[in-house]
Amino acid sequence: MEAIQISDEFIKLGQALKLANLVSSGVEAKVVVQNGEVKVNGEVDTRRGRKLYPQDVFEYDGKQVTVIGE
Repeated sequence: MEAIQISDEFIKLGQALKLANLVSSGVEAKVVVQNGEVKVNGEVDTRRGRKLYPQDVFEYDGKQVTVIGE
């Protein structure tokens, strides 16, 4: 499982997808999230602005990524 580290309290789902290099742009993030292709903590979430906190896990295209705080 991959991990991304954040320095703030949370990161939005669209930003997290870009930070993890799972999508190349915000537009692509918006499309895959709205199409229901992304899971957060095991459940499909269609909100690109969904806030992710440390220990949250998101999944796209068969890859899981966990959020780590400082």
